[in-house]
Amino acid sequence: MSKIDDIVSLCKRRGFIFQGSDVYGGMAGTWDFGPLGVLLKRNIMNIWWNYWVDQRDDMYGVDAAIIMNPRTWEASGHVATFADPLIECKECHGRFRADKLVEGATESITTDEFLAAKVKCPTCGKMNWDEIKKFNMMFQTHVGPVADDNSIAYLRPETAQGIFTNFKNVVDTIYPSLPFGIAQQGKAFRNEISPRDFILRDRECSQMEIEYFVKPGEWEEIFEKLRAEQHDFLENVIGLPAAMVHDFEVPAEDRAHYSKRTIDIMFDYPNGREELMGLAYRTDFDLSNIQKASGKSMEYRDKVTGESFVPHVIEPSIGVERLVMAVLSAAYREEDLEDGDKRTVLSLPETLAPYKFCVSPLLKNKPELVTKAKEVYALLKQKYTFVTWDDSGNIGKRYRKQDEIGTPKCVVVDFDSLENDDVTVRDRDTTEQIRVKISDL
Repeated sequence: MSKIDDIVSLCKRRGFIFQGSDVYGGMAGTWDFGPLGVLLKRNIMNIWWNYWVDQRDDMYGVDAAIIMNPRTWEASGHVATFADPLIECKECHGRFRADKLVEGATESITTDEFLAAKVKCPTCGKMNWDEIKKFNMMFQTHVGPVADDNSIAYLRPETAQGIFTNFKNVVDTIYPSLPFGIAQQGKAFRNEISPRDFILRDRECSQMEIEYFVKPGEWEEIFEKLRAEQHDFLENVIGLPAAMVHDFEVPAEDRAHYSKRTIDIMFDYPNGREELMGLAYRTDFDLSNIQKASGKSMEYRDKVTGESFVPHVIEPSIGVERLVMAVLSAAYREEDLEDGDKRTVLSLPETLAPYKFCVSPLLKNKPELVTKAKEVYALLKQKYTFVTWDDSGNIGKRYRKQDEIGTPKCVVVDFDSLENDDVTVRDRDTTEQIRVKISDL
């Protein structure tokens, strides 16, 4: 198996991520997070919020509705432009993203360019293609008891617009000084033509986005500052290897309709280099369009100069699932052991690991060991919260299981513990074991 298959297998086997609606045969592009996946995902989201919002004086949070007034998506350009190139095989009627079937192609690929590449259908192997069509990826729904043209609404394809529509609310209640940012974490929905690569491209995802409002003439310096902070967050806070993180300057023809400059921070996933995090200069596109569409002023009055203007915006954004996959990819490794077996390890940073400690009695059929281990468990649980208990199988099997789920330390109570009031602490990454007094834990 390839590394991505190994990671998918581990995620299901150990309770990180399951196929959505698996009991009914699944649903493409949907994934459910299990008990350990929820803990990992929550840790990542909490660390992001702490870094970008809680530890700063220039960031404020919102949590906007998923279903918004449909005029939102008309003003933002999503109704007209939020589309991927769809191509259909005339033989088997399979539908695919045209740009993903041609190496090096972009979303602006034409039918002639596609046909010139002589692509065979991934399903039937024929080369009988229809014309490329633009497919809008927004999920359409209806609000109210009657499903007609007047009740059409959309599941939001991004969290950004909930920030922009609340810009004046934040300004009028918090009175922040420029530059400042508004952050949001939440679900986004995109009707992907061909979801693939596990959780990298799915139809329902979680986003973490910031819209950072600046004076028009100051965007370039702040853009570079935010760019450096993104790398600091990914490499020094989350712990991704710097050698696996790369900047890609997106050419004009491939940028989103609202962007004047975009840098995609790419990551070396097991299936290749893919986008992990984005940084876009959106100019005043969004606020100006809201102002035109709503008739309400989106201007900001400078506290010092008294000047009024529509702020420009820089957007650092990231998909939670893509970051989860990057963390798993960087942490996953297999080691050959002397007995010919393999040891699978998730070397997760301690701040991200679902459990900080696993506590075990050496033998579960010895009441005195179990009682002492329960005392140690309660002590660590009270202090660290994320502590697990394991008394199944022999101690070697427990170590292997905890290595696979990324638990940094295993704490074992043995017969010496009863006399000396100490325990064995085993390190996940080095497998070294030391004796530690229970009072020092």
